[in-house]
Amino acid sequence: MATRSEEGAARGLFGRGVRAALGCWPALQIAVENGFGGACSQEKAEWMVGAVEQFFQSNAELEPEEVDSFLAEVMNNEFDTMIEDGSLRQVSQQLCLFFRQCRQGNAAAVHEAIARLAQKQQEARAAATKALAAEGSSSEEEQETEEEAMECSMNGPQPSPPPVSGPDDEDGWTLVRKKRK
Repeated sequence: MATRSEEGAARGLFGRGVRAALGCWPALQIAVENGFGGACSQEKAEWMVGAVEQFFQSNAELEPEEVDSFLAEVMNNEFDTMIEDGSLRQVSQQLCLFFRQCRQGNAAAVHEAIARLAQKQQEARAAATKALAAEGSSSEEEQETEEEAMECSMNGPQPSPPPVSGPDDEDGWTLVRKKRK
């Protein structure tokens, strides 16, 4: 029988595993980054880690399908998001594996998997940063052009004359021409 300290260590390790698995789940990260859960999206994602831990602790021998349903319900209720990309199954299987390994005392395998997930998450962030940097340089050019246009229009009033409508064209369109001075 496991001692209380071993059980506590297994729970703590499982909690780190849940955090790593959910932290690498693109569907959840997109929901958080885009505020699908409202102003408290980040807090909801952190709450979700504890809710998943509690779900596993409260239910014996969960199957991935049960975890799928639980995660789908949370994502729908908290983030107004339906997951249809197949990632629910992957995350559920990973969580079930972590839980089973923690209960069996296979901490080394869980630590290794968490390290792989952390590496994967770091690579994804680096790729996103690189993409944002590339996008940012073109956005800066667009912003400078917009600012120059605003400066030009602010340098003095240059009202354009109101358009005057002319006779109807044969296909039913109204021809609009600039008023001549």
